[in-house]
Amino acid sequence: MRFAYPLVVLAFTSAFAAPLVARADPPGDPAAVKQDSDGIWRDKDGDPTFKIGADGAVDWYTYSGFRRYHSECHVCHGPDGEGSSYAPALANSLKTIGYAEFFGIVVGGRKDFLNGKDNVMPAFADNKNVMCYLNDIYVYLRSRSMDAVPRGRPANHADKPASFDANQDKCMNPS
Repeated sequence: MRFAYPLVVLAFTSAFAAPLVARADPPGDPAAVKQDSDGIWRDKDGDPTFKIGADGAVDWYTYSGFRRYHSECHVCHGPDGEGSSYAPALANSLKTIGYAEFFGIVVGGRKDFLNGKDNVMPAFADNKNVMCYLNDIYVYLRSRSMDAVPRGRPANHADKPASFDANQDKCMNPS
């Protein structure tokens, strides 16, 4: 009988406290269901996603994400999101984290203690070369996490949407 009380407390805690634990939403189905007015493909949840044409061409934002990832992120995270001895493989990370968590980590940074050492990712909230292209980088890494795009520069891509340059200028040079 003296074990009954702790078991009741444990059962109660598990039943009612577990839903209060913060959990990141995993990424959903990456299938592109609609294209917004800026040419960004969205999944059923409205998150940015990739689109690969019948000819194998990637959408513009996946291609742009490849370019931006390799200009800003690959120094730590390795080419093609495959990781390095310094930072994790983002192609694997995006198998378990969704857009909101990815966005939060990039904007605010992250500090983890793994394998006896501190791993620190700095916040990039003030880096326009990251923030102005964050959706593009996410889309590229999402495509890599699903093995939808092979390693290396995409061979073919869709044309740049008409609004891309204006949006880029607005982000990079706000008045």
